[in-house]
Amino acid sequence: MRRRVLRALAAAAFYLALWGALALLLRSQGRSLLLPGPAESFTRLAELMGSAAFWSYTFASLARVTLGIATAAAAGVALAALCTRFRAFDALLAPAMSVVKATPVASFAILVLIWLPRDAVPVCISALMVMPVVWANVRGGILGVDGQLLELARACRLPRRRVLRRIYVPSVLPDFAAALRSGIGFGWKAGIAAEVLTVPRESMGRMIYESRYYLQTTDLFAWTLAVIFLSVAIEKLLLAALGRLGRTGGRENA
Repeated sequence: MRRRVLRALAAAAFYLALWGALALLLRSQGRSLLLPGPAESFTRLAELMGSAAFWSYTFASLARVTLGIATAAAAGVALAALCTRFRAFDALLAPAMSVVKATPVASFAILVLIWLPRDAVPVCISALMVMPVVWANVRGGILGVDGQLLELARACRLPRRRVLRRIYVPSVLPDFAAALRSGIGFGWKAGIAAEVLTVPRESMGRMIYESRYYLQTTDLFAWTLAVIFLSVAIEKLLLAALGRLGRTGGRENA
């Protein structure tokens, strides 16, 4: 654990040093506008965090993306269960999921903006980007459940609820956690990208867009750092919650 932390800190120090060196090089050439240094970016982030507007925009974006990811998780699990139960439904849905995964975020955002209010677009985009990941992982997890355990459950005439809780949930939970591990970051980035494209009134995406528009690169980097830190924090919190749920389920099944 300690070595892992030290390696992570060493990697972070290396990239911060590289970032600082590039910023100094550009500054010596009179092009400091292109790349602010880490000190300026983190200082600006601290200044932004001292304002009420920062937290208002951050929580608004967080609420949109969280709602989208939660919707994707629920829909992905439900659709995966239906696909493993009905082969015809699986054959019908699989091509649609492939199309969703292959379609660029920008195309979806512009299309959805025609149909929905701009505040709803990031929610929809986050859900669309994460749902295929959850669907594929959970579907694979359900299909990979140990057949011998299911046969034993049938022989013992266990109720479906107990089979679900004691066999399916522990078997599928690692696949679900893996889907969220990759999907959270993807959904968060897709949601913020949708905000940049649709510019909701209160959003981190709007501030990123305005920073780019007015060439405020220090603000642009500060808001980008905020997006990165939030994405990592959300992923860690959710995975910790899933790990606790898995340990609780394991104790119940013991």
